[in-house]
Amino acid sequence: MKKKSTIFVAGGVSWDAIIDLDDLPKPQPAALFARHYHETVGGTGAGKALNLERLGFNVLLHVVLGQDDWGDKIQQRFRRTSVQLLTDIDPRGTERHTNIMDPDGRRISIYTHAASEWPGIDPNHLSKAMLHADHVVINIINYCRRLLPFAKQLGKPIWCDLHDYDGVNPYHQDFVEAADYVFMSNDKLPDPKPLMWQLIDQGKQLVVCTQGKDGAVALTADHQWYQVAAEADVEVNDCNGAGDAFFSGYLFAYHQGFKAEQCLQIASKVAACCVGSDELVDDELTPEQVTAAFLSVTPIS
Repeated sequence: MKKKSTIFVAGGVSWDAIIDLDDLPKPQPAALFARHYHETVGGTGAGKALNLERLGFNVLLHVVLGQDDWGDKIQQRFRRTSVQLLTDIDPRGTERHTNIMDPDGRRISIYTHAASEWPGIDPNHLSKAMLHADHVVINIINYCRRLLPFAKQLGKPIWCDLHDYDGVNPYHQDFVEAADYVFMSNDKLPDPKPLMWQLIDQGKQLVVCTQGKDGAVALTADHQWYQVAAEADVEVNDCNGAGDAFFSGYLFAYHQGFKAEQCLQIASKVAACCVGSDELVDDELTPEQVTAAFLSVTPIS
């Protein structure tokens, strides 16, 4: 990288149980046999932080954890990295998920233990952590909306991943309004282009929509459309965290000064590395690995 830059990431860590099935369960009683089962750190903030760290950034990650075994396991995982973990205590305990996956990467995510809606945090203290960050990533965790005004006041570029935003859900509104760079999936958007145009017209610098096996599409502030196909011939082990890896790859490439089409290519490569691993990040991921070659990407109308 040009320099060791810093990214502040807010919110989104859990302890996950991953169950791989041949097919997603149907709404009827049944005895099912898992193809594979494992437990690991999860969450949208963890996925972004781990990938960004592997891509060469200094990463500050703020999370809330319970004083329990699951919180300890998460902290142990991050001790194996250079990610600086900033923690507050969640009195309800560490958030936990059970993710049921099929071979196509479709997921049923069960919140087996939800985090507190409003855990006790000090936004003023966290604003000091944001102060020297080159980019601020605010995840759509409820408490993180309290950090948005502080990031705005500091003049930091705010990156938000809206996940399966449908364009109308009021839960997302604070994040939509504050974000400069917006990512989302097409899970609830049969045609994402009208919403992407709307967001650019509201002053966003970039809007990216991931489309699973169909790749991704981006609209830039100068009204240019770009699309990229998903990586071909990828051995899929676990699709958990693919969107966070894609987000991280794009931010990395953007920070390096790559053009939008190249950012999409690099993001797609980082996502492919993720799905080939059983974890949220491929431990072999390097900046050189994902910038060595580019796929063909063309502007679209």
